[in-house]
Amino acid sequence: MEPLKPMKPMRPLQFSEPERWWPEALGTPSSLGSQNDVHYAYFRAARRLLLRRGDEITTYDAGDHDIYGVSQASDTKHAKFVSNQGEVDIESLRRV
Repeated sequence: MEPLKPMKPMRPLQFSEPERWWPEALGTPSSLGSQNDVHYAYFRAARRLLLRRGDEITTYDAGDHDIYGVSQASDTKHAKFVSNQGEVDIESLRRV
């Protein structure tokens, strides 16, 4: 039986950058996520919400909403997001 060896020092966690699928001009999203194969990125300074379904990207004007998450939705065409004003149906936002 061998004696126990000292434990090796722990290494810092390595986080990979998310895949950039939005225009570089928008910078870094304030909120980013996905659900049911729909990816979203919200850009607070530009007031833009981008949705990616497959290769299609749709841009929405977020208006007065400060979006920070996506709520459970069974129908991806009617995705709902969580904002400072509560739940927001994507259909209520203006497409840009």
